[in-house]
Amino acid sequence: MNKKIGILYGIGVGPGDPELITIKSAKILNRVDVVFAASSTKNDYSLAVKIAKPYIPETASVRMLAFPMTTDQSEMETAWKDHAMAIVKVLEEGKDAAFLTLGDSMTYSTYSYILRHIKTSAPHITVKTIPGITSYQAAAACLNTPLVEGEESLLIVSGVRGGDRLRQLTGKPENVVFLKAYRNVKDINAAIDESKVFNNCVGISKCGHPDQEVIEDIKNFNQKAPDYWTLIIAKQKNENDI
Repeated sequence: MNKKIGILYGIGVGPGDPELITIKSAKILNRVDVVFAASSTKNDYSLAVKIAKPYIPETASVRMLAFPMTTDQSEMETAWKDHAMAIVKVLEEGKDAAFLTLGDSMTYSTYSYILRHIKTSAPHITVKTIPGITSYQAAAACLNTPLVEGEESLLIVSGVRGGDRLRQLTGKPENVVFLKAYRNVKDINAAIDESKVFNNCVGISKCGHPDQEVIEDIKNFNQKAPDYWTLIIAKQKNENDI
């Protein structure tokens, strides 16, 4: 008789509002044996777990995977591989497991690195990824502002390195979303100004959370540090924009 091997579910829990978790994700969380989530090596807190908590039964084991807050690529690779193998061990015990991630499971997600190592080192494992609502989708809905219309383009970019990615583009997209703005928001503002085409910009901190804040003038970020969960939507003005 073949030994049962569990299934890994990659679940995007959305931007913050527990009601924005998909019905499919909620059903899966209600039946898995183990729930994994990423945390810092400095603590065992996970915002993703907090969001998903209403759907996680008491019978499920919640396990935090500590990741170092570092830019050292080799150190990060070691953490990704070690945690991937820890997940595989649980699955090989016949238990189904979920890995939680904020927003969408395939958009700037720690899960994607875990997934890469599992596919490489343990190809016998079955993985099913469930998409989630992203913070920028929720932000656009909050603002009642379309992300794109007609033949417009949309650039989704990490703000970890400031506005350099926007500067590198010879042709500017009609719409840009800067995720992870945080510490580099001043340089992002500078890159937007340098482009001379984005004159309809707004920032949102903690989108989908009770203490969500909309910053209509992103230059205000230059005087105060933005929250870690901050994004900026920059649009070239058109007649339908607010």
